[in-house]
Amino acid sequence: MRGESYSSIRQALAQDAAQALALCLDRLEQSAGDAELHRLAARALRALNRDAEAERHEAAAIDTAATDPVLQQAAIALLDNRLNQAEPILRGRLRDNPFDVAAIRMLAELAGRIGRNADAEKLLRRALELAPGFTAARANLATALHRQNKTAQALEQLDRLQDGFNPAHANLRAAVLGRLGDFEEAITLYERILAQAAGQPKIWMSYGHALKTVGRTADSVAAYRRATALRPAFGEAWWSIANLKTAAFDAADIAAMQDALHDAQSSAEDRFHLHFALGKAKSDQGEAEAAFAHYAEANRLRRIAQPYEAARTTRAVDAAIDLFTPDFFAERKGMGNPAPDPIFIIGLPRAGSTLVEQILSSHSQVEGTMELPDLPALVAELRQEGDWPTLLRDLDPARLRALGQAYIDRTRIQRREGRPYFIDKLPNNWLHAGLIHLILPHARIVDARRHPLDCGYSNFRQHFARGQAFSYDLGDLGHYYADYVRLMAHVDAVLPGRVHRVVHERLLDDPEGEVRALLAALGLPFEEACLNFHQNRRAVRTASSEQVRRPINRDGEGQWRAVEAQLQPLIAALGPVLDSYPDAP
Repeated sequence: MRGESYSSIRQALAQDAAQALALCLDRLEQSAGDAELHRLAARALRALNRDAEAERHEAAAIDTAATDPVLQQAAIALLDNRLNQAEPILRGRLRDNPFDVAAIRMLAELAGRIGRNADAEKLLRRALELAPGFTAARANLATALHRQNKTAQALEQLDRLQDGFNPAHANLRAAVLGRLGDFEEAITLYERILAQAAGQPKIWMSYGHALKTVGRTADSVAAYRRATALRPAFGEAWWSIANLKTAAFDAADIAAMQDALHDAQSSAEDRFHLHFALGKAKSDQGEAEAAFAHYAEANRLRRIAQPYEAARTTRAVDAAIDLFTPDFFAERKGMGNPAPDPIFIIGLPRAGSTLVEQILSSHSQVEGTMELPDLPALVAELRQEGDWPTLLRDLDPARLRALGQAYIDRTRIQRREGRPYFIDKLPNNWLHAGLIHLILPHARIVDARRHPLDCGYSNFRQHFARGQAFSYDLGDLGHYYADYVRLMAHVDAVLPGRVHRVVHERLLDDPEGEVRALLAALGLPFEEACLNFHQNRRAVRTASSEQVRRPINRDGEGQWRAVEAQLQPLIAALGPVLDSYPDAP
């Protein structure tokens, strides 16, 4: 009978919302815990523009869903990470009732767990369309947007949460503010959270990250150490101390990290972080071979979860070389967006790009931002349209201008200082140098290049949270570096003078001469502040944050020599690129 009752209400809802509401309210007097009746009542009230009352019924339906045996079964499967069992349960429920917002939210959580954040976003927007007051779904939507680097949209959703001071939501808000560059506000928020939840090691670590970024090094170390005190096997917090590069570990720290490796509570993630941190500790003590052994184990563990196929990068470089010929660019001369604002710093990670950024952002006309995700996001969208990159042949002038404008629009939120130029320091954009010229022909491009063995071993010693899967194997590192050199040599040939190269060792040898040449290549007047870059107190959001707050030094130069025998896979993969450095073979 209950199914027939729902059917009659749904029929009435299609014709007369007031009648449907009356039927719902009548039946709810006997069945106040019926989630579907609350959902139908809410739909009727929405149709009657009685939104406040509708929200109460939506909330009641969500609360009642907690006792639904089908959703309980799905929730237990999600809790146990049995996603293959949870998914058919949830899809079955939504086939029967596509308006069940609790089931929609749970399916969105499942999508987020497997990295399908765009699908999670669509599901959560549907849930909020049906139940705008569904606070948990709105917080989940903010998370899904944050994971997709839709940072401004994530903040907009967080602004719409009306739930007082919720520590979990405040923590997400602080992370979003950090990505937007509002570090002081994020720090204040973390401090407020920690005043109520001082026993949360992950929040102490996030607080430490924000402090590090604004140059409060001692405070950041204290925050990281608070995290390790709360959870001694917290590998990421130990690595965060090591990643400052200027902080040192003592014997007690090393013993604690070694004990943590054998802690039953340590995860695989903890262990690879601990090995990276121990590598740094042993390196600081001059034990190069012991350090290498820890780095090798860290990279082995990391690679398990971050597979990489070097041949894919090689094929991508081949495709770019085939497409971006002199004739291709000559036929499209004058196309693209004329905005001169961006300065792209490209190359490999750990090649001195943060130093170049710090020098340039000390100039009165240039704003430093961060490693922006916007160009790869545009490429990902273009890939959905057809064969990449050959589809670029068919784009008309209007579309090329629009793509350049899309990049300018996406990055506008990062620009706070009103300066005419801004920096995008994402190293991996070297693979998109041709696209940059195509859609932003007046943008500047700077290639930061460092000795292959210094650069390669530095990458091998660095744990990257994401995006640098090539760095966890020495052979892959060598192939990646060689492909990068090959593509940039091609760009130099087909677009002579388009890219200005800063060779790290030359910058160390002659800072003023190289800085003057860099500024001249970018059409900027020389400013003394660019030589005193270490006095710039701007927030720096990369692993080199502490290093670039010091004058130019050679501390990182030649560290590969102590482990040259272990670097043979890197040397072999580099091939003639190593002998020809800094030129292309």
